[in-house]
Amino acid sequence: MKPGFIYIITNKYQTVVYTGVTSNLPQRILEHKEKRYPSSFSARYNLDILVYFEQFQWIGDAIAREKLIKAGSRETKNELIRSLNPTWQDLFEEIKNIMTE
Repeated sequence: MKPGFIYIITNKYQTVVYTGVTSNLPQRILEHKEKRYPSSFSARYNLDILVYFEQFQWIGDAIAREKLIKAGSRETKNELIRSLNPTWQDLFEEIKNIMTE
């Protein structure tokens, strides 16, 4: 099985968050930043700032974690983000080479 990642992205005003899962985090975040899928939720709400992520050895574990996070309240997601990234900075530079490490 492949490794997996869960991630949370937001817009510049931090008014909307989106939780996703992927096997290639840098590629997926670039797709959000480039609005590769113009009719997608993330494109419609300009969600392109990576504010949280977790890495898993197996994609199945990432999918299970994504479901837990999505089931939580917005405040729970905010607390999760603040636990890793208190200033809600874009973490893309930190992860852009994560697949080659």
